[in-house]
Amino acid sequence: MDASMDRVARPWGLRTPYSRREPWPPRVDTFLEAGVEAEAVQHWVQAASILHSDGDAMDIAVKDGRMVGVRGRIDDRVNRGRLGPKDLFGWQANGSPDRLTTPLIRQHGHLVECDWDTAMERIVALSRELLADRGPASLGFYTSGQLFLEEYYTLAVLARAGIGTNHLDGNTRLCTATAGEALKESFGCDGQPGCYDDIDHADVIALFGHNIAETQPVQWMRVLDRLADSDPPRLLCVDPRPTQVAHHAEVHLAPRLGTNVALLNALLHEIIRTDRVDHDFVTAHTVGFEELVRRVERCTPEWAAGICDVPAAPIGEAAELLGSADRLLSTVLQGVYQSHQATAAAVQVNNLHLIRGMLGRPGAGVLQMNGQPSAENTRECGANGDLPGFRNWQNDSHVADLARVWNVEPQTIPHFAPPTHAMQMFRYAEQGTIRMLWISGTNPAVSLPELSRIRAILSQERLFVVVQDLFLTETAQLADVVLPAATWGEKTGTLTNADRTVHLSDRAVRPPGEARSDLDIFLDYAARMDFRDKDGGPLITWYDPESAFEAWKRCSAGRPCDYTGLTYDRLRGGSGIQWPCDDRAPDGTNRLYTDGISWAHPDQCESYGKDLVTGAPNEAVEYRSLNPDGKALIKAADYLPPHELPDDDHPFQLTTGRTVYHFHTRTKTARAPQLNAAAPDVWVEVSAVDAAQLGLDEGDLVEVTTPRGSVRGRLRVTGIRQGLLFIPFHYGYWDTRAGHGPNGDTPGRAANESTITDWDPASKQPLFKTAAAALRLVERGRGTPAPAPTTTASAPVHADAVLATVGGPSAVVAQTAEPARDNRTEDAP
Repeated sequence: MDASMDRVARPWGLRTPYSRREPWPPRVDTFLEAGVEAEAVQHWVQAASILHSDGDAMDIAVKDGRMVGVRGRIDDRVNRGRLGPKDLFGWQANGSPDRLTTPLIRQHGHLVECDWDTAMERIVALSRELLADRGPASLGFYTSGQLFLEEYYTLAVLARAGIGTNHLDGNTRLCTATAGEALKESFGCDGQPGCYDDIDHADVIALFGHNIAETQPVQWMRVLDRLADSDPPRLLCVDPRPTQVAHHAEVHLAPRLGTNVALLNALLHEIIRTDRVDHDFVTAHTVGFEELVRRVERCTPEWAAGICDVPAAPIGEAAELLGSADRLLSTVLQGVYQSHQATAAAVQVNNLHLIRGMLGRPGAGVLQMNGQPSAENTRECGANGDLPGFRNWQNDSHVADLARVWNVEPQTIPHFAPPTHAMQMFRYAEQGTIRMLWISGTNPAVSLPELSRIRAILSQERLFVVVQDLFLTETAQLADVVLPAATWGEKTGTLTNADRTVHLSDRAVRPPGEARSDLDIFLDYAARMDFRDKDGGPLITWYDPESAFEAWKRCSAGRPCDYTGLTYDRLRGGSGIQWPCDDRAPDGTNRLYTDGISWAHPDQCESYGKDLVTGAPNEAVEYRSLNPDGKALIKAADYLPPHELPDDDHPFQLTTGRTVYHFHTRTKTARAPQLNAAAPDVWVEVSAVDAAQLGLDEGDLVEVTTPRGSVRGRLRVTGIRQGLLFIPFHYGYWDTRAGHGPNGDTPGRAANESTITDWDPASKQPLFKTAAAALRLVERGRGTPAPAPTTTASAPVHADAVLATVGGPSAVVAQTAEPARDNRTEDAP
């Protein structure tokens, strides 16, 4: 069956219903640029998406050396041929005429073009000077969740063993640091317990702060296909906005911001009270249950209702849904991770599964989700503040083992204190401790909280800023050296998605101008710095993506994220493969913890855990005393109120978030015309009750103000909970006259002008969802609608008041529900 459909107007496409425990039927989505027929495509080159964490496998269509379209890979376990809107249209950014093509250096206050030797020698000369004068702690590296595994691993080696700095982190700190931390707190080690196939088997799916319809749209298609059949799963949605998930949920809870722990404690209380506990599992595989029982004893639904501003009855209904599930799948994302008590809340979701014994079986699992395509690689490879291979920085034998792999002395690898997290790195830069900050593949001048402070830090004369990116972003405009990077489709490498599926993405076309892959840039820097191992040989011995992958395999050997059974050849042509993949699991591993808890033993665990209130690391002796046998840890947490609450001057709560049509700071998606037209500018969401009380209407220009700053946007009146404002965080200034920040002519447009410099004590993830704000009218809209989609959580209360979101002919996509006749791929020349 073939069909064509506007995939902006209908982001999730056609339904292919299927029943519980059946395989998900395939559906191949294809989009080619206007005038290109499938027969004219000269090469189909294997890749996977870099515009979300789903890991959607696709082929890139190449004609005359250019990308001309994409299609989903029908045989891949993740998406079975489906693609979301960002997958279908986002590739067009690669061909944007404003790509960076030559290095830039700052001279006399302006960025000017130069050659690679000039740019790299300026970086190398300062690196050597800082190492000699101030030591390794004067250099910091802030990377992305969008590079390839081979690039993160190379960066980790050169930073930790070459430079010897503890200052290395990724922008994954902003999106999935809590996912990794929560898994370490509960299971002693990172690693996703469940997998996407659990959607096929679950009878209850609980989504905590996870707008899966917009952040992982292909997996939402999977849920919709289950819902369309005769044996649908029952959904629980915890989200303050009227998301697509909420519309399809049997129970929707919209709690007050910052109250997730109170709500989850009430759910745990009810499950324990009604004895829906798997006592055999708890006894055999966990420690800490008795303390949990004691801590939640008084956390009744009535108690939580007063804190969460949600009636007690639906809290009880939610608990009944969780407690009566035969196979429970829970997913967690930014509504938990970027909120107050982030790790404590995420750990309570793990606790739900531990006390119910819902792990390691089809349909019974937890997905602590990621927000970026290769965030898992950032964590595995040690580019996010941990040691590579999920090694424990507090365990001398783990450090010695890593030193053996790298052939350096253990003291070369900094492990005297916890690795520095991103928020602390920017504080060190603000204080003058860090004097060179190398930023790769991320845009902190839009994505970090309290942007006026971030711009001031990056603009310091004493701070030397290197930016490695595709475009002259807001951050790049503040840099001292800008390096033009190649991106997806222009380089080869692997990336691992949120359910541990490893994909190979091959080069389809050449990068523009003199742009280089991030791997080549890091290898060039390492060679110029002449980093050496303890025997005097080169520290970094690999020279291309495949040899870097083989080096990573040696580092991962015997670790939880073992890649030793994978090769580039195995990853070409078929489906992605889930780690661990080794001699014991040569075809990969669908689910972790199918036979007990694997990596929580004191000698093996990645972390001894932290105090969930203070964030202080536990010591080995403390962990060994609590958990000598290496079981899962049930860690209870008391509810604590947010640090910033509404008051008379700032009576609203403010949250930020995403739309299905954009990714991060729009550096790619805004350059895809279909995606940009669907959501061209920032908007502000408010409830109908609040709008009426303030005399505001759809499309009015309003200003949101917090103690940090203000943002202006058109008003969208939605079904959001009363007292809450929402602003999408994607919008910055590169496509305005302001350039990199607000000025007299351009008011605040970026949501993070208003967010607070505060973070979760355990995961160190910033709080983008708990700020106090005021709302005022700037000017009447006079019939001008907000530039917000109507297809998503941003849909207006009065649908007839605005034009529907459509993409037009340029957004029409072919959808084939039968296998494609030719799904072969090859390398482009």
